[in-house]
Amino acid sequence: MPVTLRPEISALAPYRQGRPAPADAFKLSSNESPFPPLPSVLAAIAGSSYNRYPDGSAAVLSTRLAERHGVTVDQVHAGAGSVSILSQLVQAAAATGDEVVYAWRSFEAYPGIVMVSGATSVQIPNRPDGGHNLDAMAAAINDRTRVVIVCSPNNPTSVAVTEAEFEMFMARVPDTLLVILDEAYHEFVTDPRAVDGIPLLERYPNLVVLRTFSKAYGLAGLRIGYAVGPAYILDAARSAAIPLSVTEPAQRAALAALDAEDELLAQVEVLNARRERIRAGLLEQGWQIPEPQGNFVWLPTGASTAAAAEQLEAGGIVGRVFVPEGIRVTIGEEESVEKLLRVAAEVVSTLSSEAQNPGLG
Repeated sequence: MPVTLRPEISALAPYRQGRPAPADAFKLSSNESPFPPLPSVLAAIAGSSYNRYPDGSAAVLSTRLAERHGVTVDQVHAGAGSVSILSQLVQAAAATGDEVVYAWRSFEAYPGIVMVSGATSVQIPNRPDGGHNLDAMAAAINDRTRVVIVCSPNNPTSVAVTEAEFEMFMARVPDTLLVILDEAYHEFVTDPRAVDGIPLLERYPNLVVLRTFSKAYGLAGLRIGYAVGPAYILDAARSAAIPLSVTEPAQRAALAALDAEDELLAQVEVLNARRERIRAGLLEQGWQIPEPQGNFVWLPTGASTAAAAEQLEAGGIVGRVFVPEGIRVTIGEEESVEKLLRVAAEVVSTLSSEAQNPGLG
């Protein structure tokens, strides 16, 4: 007889990372940095003591981040990627019978995190432009709601929440309800109207902001992110964390990345310039895509998503496919830009006869 497991977990599809690409194609499916690690970061990692456990509190990094953001050390919590902290927060706040509200489509790890906690997901459809429908999210809050997740820029649509939208939303949220602002792509945002969560922490005592070193800082393979928020909430997350999960190499690399921030943000500027070139090219081809604020663009291919993904892959572009909504394409190497635009034009030509396709003009 098989081992008895929770049926809802057994039925839950595991998280699937972006597909690898053939040797002659570009892997634009995981929102990774296309730049190799900086020599200074590699040198910092080389000094790690692999036979010793890491500092479980990540004290040096937490102190550095606290000084950076003007908060106390206990208002910073480092984790093995910001998604691990999100899981800790949901487990700390929500259980069986509770609800967690978030936009959909959004980061595909959200449903699994909520399910594992025992709570129920309340998914609020995005607006037609791919942005959060914050009015509908606020209206969905009830006495069973324990957490609301806001993702800005939203993964996978790349649409940012504006500060005005967020403030109007927070005005409708009870102070007793945990709001998690997931800002994994914060460094790529260029819209001055976009929300910036950390300066708002003093105004909203129920807010926690998530950031990561995986994207703009190029440390995706080392899994390190952090949260900033009220100390007692982060203490609860720390209680739910797997001990010693933030390794010494990750901590050393994050500190080195902060030291080399000017170099890394210069890389972000390069990627943002590519993003704008790609968006302009796609608009010229007839795509109706939202204004991207992450290191990726969203192709709303709708019912034609599977066919469009096959055509992209045949042309050497491997994106992240979300049937039946669309395809997320990471801003990658310079050499990928021309190929992406060429194949996207072929997809437009193939699908333009489908008048119901929302991704085409």
